[in-house]
Amino acid sequence: MAETMICAALQSAICGCINEAGVPAATAKHFSSFTCIKRNLRHLRKAREDVQAIRKVVQGQVDLETNHLNECDPRVNLWLRRVASVRVDSIDQEYDRLMQSSWLCRSVLGLGKRYRLGKNIARMLEDIAGLIEEGNQFKTFASKRLPDFVEERPRTQTFGIRPVLKDLWRSFESTDVSIIGVWGPGGVGKTTLLNNFNNELKDRDKDYQVVIMIEVSNSGTLNKIAIQRTITALGCHEDVGIPTPDFDSKSKLILTSRNVDVCYQMGAQHSLIKMEYLEKEAAWKLFRSKLSTQAIAAIDSSSSNNIVKEYADAIVQSCGGLPLALKVIGSAVAGVTAPREWDLAMQATKNDIKDLDGIPEMFHKLKYSYDKLTPTQQQCFLYCTLFPEYGSISKDQLVEYWMAEELIPQDPNRGHRIISRLLSVCLLESCGSDLEVKMHHIIRHLGLSLAVQQKIVVRAGMSLEKAPPHREWRTARRISLMYNDIRELNFSPECKDLITLLVQNNPNLDRLSQTFFQFMYSLKVLDLSHTRITELPLCSTLAKLKHLNLSYTFIERLPEEFWMLKKLRHLDLSVTKALKETLDNCSKLYKLRVLNLFRSNYGIRDVNDLNIDSLRQLEFLGITIYAEDVLKKLTNTHPLAKSTQRLSLRHCEQMQSIQISDFTHMVQLRELYVELCLDLKEFNAEPDKRRAPCIEVLTLAKLPALQTILIGSSPYHFRNLLEITISHCPKLHHVTWVLKLDALEKLSICHCHELEQVVQETTNKADNKRREAEHNTIQRSGGINGFSEEQEIHGIVEDANNEHVNGYQKKTENAWIKNMLHMDFPKLRIMVLTDLPKLTAICNPRDFPYLEMIRVEGCPRLTTLPLGLMYDCPKLKQICGSYNWWEKLEWNVKEIMENKYFIPIKDED
Repeated sequence: MAETMICAALQSAICGCINEAGVPAATAKHFSSFTCIKRNLRHLRKAREDVQAIRKVVQGQVDLETNHLNECDPRVNLWLRRVASVRVDSIDQEYDRLMQSSWLCRSVLGLGKRYRLGKNIARMLEDIAGLIEEGNQFKTFASKRLPDFVEERPRTQTFGIRPVLKDLWRSFESTDVSIIGVWGPGGVGKTTLLNNFNNELKDRDKDYQVVIMIEVSNSGTLNKIAIQRTITALGCHEDVGIPTPDFDSKSKLILTSRNVDVCYQMGAQHSLIKMEYLEKEAAWKLFRSKLSTQAIAAIDSSSSNNIVKEYADAIVQSCGGLPLALKVIGSAVAGVTAPREWDLAMQATKNDIKDLDGIPEMFHKLKYSYDKLTPTQQQCFLYCTLFPEYGSISKDQLVEYWMAEELIPQDPNRGHRIISRLLSVCLLESCGSDLEVKMHHIIRHLGLSLAVQQKIVVRAGMSLEKAPPHREWRTARRISLMYNDIRELNFSPECKDLITLLVQNNPNLDRLSQTFFQFMYSLKVLDLSHTRITELPLCSTLAKLKHLNLSYTFIERLPEEFWMLKKLRHLDLSVTKALKETLDNCSKLYKLRVLNLFRSNYGIRDVNDLNIDSLRQLEFLGITIYAEDVLKKLTNTHPLAKSTQRLSLRHCEQMQSIQISDFTHMVQLRELYVELCLDLKEFNAEPDKRRAPCIEVLTLAKLPALQTILIGSSPYHFRNLLEITISHCPKLHHVTWVLKLDALEKLSICHCHELEQVVQETTNKADNKRREAEHNTIQRSGGINGFSEEQEIHGIVEDANNEHVNGYQKKTENAWIKNMLHMDFPKLRIMVLTDLPKLTAICNPRDFPYLEMIRVEGCPRLTTLPLGLMYDCPKLKQICGSYNWWEKLEWNVKEIMENKYFIPIKDED
């Protein structure tokens, strides 16, 4: 004790001399580290506690952000590593040893150790003080991962394309190349090459602004407008054609064609890549990848008399290295094991491919896969050729046609199983939607070559202005004229064997001769939808007709003899805006399974008009109602209620309120369209305990008195609502209730001239109190992020003047709490806002996990969007609007978004 007092006295005296002498501050600082070691060590221990407290807060924020798939800020990450490297334990141990040997205080050696220890303590105290200051200044802890500007394409196993893929990368990365041409025969794998190249772009850590892949048809009905809208994302704005990128824009155009001359015409002569047929080894690998385990075992058998390997080798050789042929034929023999079956397959596919395009010579090889189908499957396959090249085909529509032709029984599941079979043998391909399929153009050409033998005439999507000549109708069994520009069918074709006639999507077709159906005794499928016809010609000869589609036409009435179509099962009169009457013909078609009058001008105006009770086989009813009492009759356990899937309410006078709970008997109701009900004030979908209809699509249009919309939260009435359209509802100021629609994918609002906000949100005191209450509730339930010591941490941080960190902590906690309690717009993909002159805000910025497109048109006061780098929008592809609107946006990320997403549309006048 005496020794300690002597040392302390000596230190005090020396310090006094230093102060009186006025030595430099650095010298005083070093001496202070020697003389005030105990005090400094106490400060060091407190600083260590402070920095660890801040570390917990910062690490909690980083964990919270990374749990939402955000990326830790590199500066924060570096700070955390530096804090983790702080080690005070060794200093504590060294100080304890020094104090336990007090005699060292008198020795020169002991003074030296004390000096070094004091210096280390002082240096570490400075370092930790710097870490505390830096940690207190963090305002952001992580950033949102940038969206995927390269959309992933289907990933499939590939064989033999690696060399050509390397060539493509070399051309792509060359600064001297802007246009790259890839050419080769059909089916050689050009699309597969670009899919893989696209996905490698996505995988590489480089800043590619946007990558667009467009499949362009050889059809004359090319949708140039749709293609140009997509192309403008490259920064080009030509009126027609495909823009040629310049070197300054750093854009690249990669095109594929079967013809090298096309590449020359597009300016790709300086960077041409030819896709060759597969070498034998790669061809074998591709072929084997399609086989079953049993088939591979038969090929690889070590039996002395095994000739399966020879047959398989002959099949592979006959494919000439063409990937499409190897894939299709491999799928066809996938389960073959017996030598005899392999022999038959070899015989069916022998002969080498010699033609450069490989198409005619390849047909007999691909036909083997067709021959393996059952007769029913073959006919269903050939039916797919009736659709245009490169277009998608609706599965449901296919099945409806097949059932009408009696290719399959009246069982939709049977049809969908056949589609699955055609997909499994690669005669059909999947596309972006589960509801549609497509056909490879070469497979379609195969189908067309076979269709000629089956008396099938296909002229779909060929820009025809006139119908095919009479001679082509005489023996035809199926004719497809869809997607053309035919103006009239002013003749009487002799076609007694015709079963299917598809004329839909001829937008200028307005006339059929009165005797057009005169000789169509065998017709079962007739589609005239999306034409301008105003009447149906004499149809008494169509006694076998089962499927008739007149939707989106201008037909005014059904013919008097229409009741004679006794076998009709499917009648579509939806959106026939000129239809005045049906002459009660529909009620006499007892075999009707589908009757669709949804959004037709013809509707039920009186209770006594509801006279289709006789349709006992009806499964699908779309109907338009003009009176509230009719609606009450239909919904009051009416026999037809169970069949109603689409319901349109129009001009229901004096109807002031709609109660969705009144629709409980319409257990299959999928779409509701409310229009021109001028007295309607309230739309009430508040929850109750009764079963509610599973509405998926809702439209509220031209409702001038509508001012109250009450929507119940999920899992009640609108738990399945996918699309909502609100149009011409002038008394609506906001539609905040859309936040309750958890399944909503598409939101369209147009011509609502008083709408000021889509979602009305505030940050007032009441809202803050609510948030604080939510925060306290979660605190009482165990704390946020599982940290039971959260309040203690906050207290320590405040003691260390950590206002920035603490403030951000509270902000982030509130956002986290809100996400935990409810995720707004969890499924929204498309938002369209049109002609909303008073709209000033959509909603507060937030995450949009599925949003792909926003379109804004005629909204001059909307000067910001609820997006930003700090919010997650990983699937965003397009922000569409006029240049004038875009230039007026007051948005801190506008420049970034313009390069990546902005698609200009025509400026408003």
